Amino acid sequence: MPSTSGLHGQPTGNGSGSNRPTMHYGKKDVFVYRTYAKPLKANKQIPESNFEQRDNTLFGVDVQVALHGERFLKNYRDGDNTDLVATDTMRNFIELHGGTVEYSTIDGFLAETAKAFLKQWPQIEQIDLVGQSVEFDGVAVGKDGKVEESGIMFRPRHTERPRASVTVRRNGDDFEIVNHISGITDIHLMKITGSSFKDFHHDEYTKLPEKEDRNLFIYVDIDWTYNNPEDGASLDTSNYVPAEQIRDIAATVFHELNDQSIQHLVYNIGLRILERFPQLKDVSYYTNNRTLIEVTDTDDGKGKVYTEPTLPYGFQAFTVTRDDLK
Repeated sequence: MPSTSGLHGQPTGNGSGSNRPTMHYGKKDVFVYRTYAKPLKANKQIPESNFEQRDNTLFGVDVQVALHGERFLKNYRDGDNTDLVATDTMRNFIELHGGTVEYSTIDGFLAETAKAFLKQWPQIEQIDLVGQSVEFDGVAVGKDGKVEESGIMFRPRHTERPRASVTVRRNGDDFEIVNHISGITDIHLMKITGSSFKDFHHDEYTKLPEKEDRNLFIYVDIDWTYNNPEDGASLDTSNYVPAEQIRDIAATVFHELNDQSIQHLVYNIGLRILERFPQLKDVSYYTNNRTLIEVTDTDDGKGKVYTEPTLPYGFQAFTVTRDDLK
């Protein structure tokens, strides 16, 4: 998730407004699993998706926390631990907080947990919380002569994980959300026809042949921000955009568009997302090109045989804003 809000363990400010270089510490890979969390309902139906509700019967999230505050400097400088909140304490606090509020999104859970940290420890000036969903799918089982979802059995899903980051800063006696990003990672999409890549710049270093029609296999991470951070990072989900609808828009646009490149594709996906959800400010992408290598045609001439691409992989990054939509 492209941001300066503590993602990937790299927050860029110390929350105090001083010119001191970044000073923070925290805990990674804090796993929280909650059963029977509050369901998330879609606020609107869109043509690209049949998503209506995330049941949240099993809600899993992998959390990273980073604390900022000038009072932690003496720990670095003098070895004085009197104001230090142990990282083990952070882990316990996050885990126990998983059962204290009725959240239905990672974003809401992170925002409420961040505020609880600031209430608990006055030496914390700013906190960055990042969470990535640990996804499970329901398991169908034989029951009463038919096959249907168990309701209590799940299997891990290894792609398409919603995620979020929230930065909350102390502001007098109150708390302010200074940054919030929602996202979904590891969308894997492959289209076997209807994509092309041609008319690109050629010189003595160009070896890639042009393709009038090709398979296109991409890995996609998508992140989005709200015009009002409270629309996404709160327990109120009346303006929240579910990751499932973002995922389905990406697949629909990929299906419909005769794309000329991955860049062309993600730009159009971004435009569609902003059209559907006016509460969003922008949409950012990181894509990874995994297009398969053609080996031969099948003997009957109806199909093709492919193999895995070799290293290195191409990538693309872009942010679509409301100015692009205009």
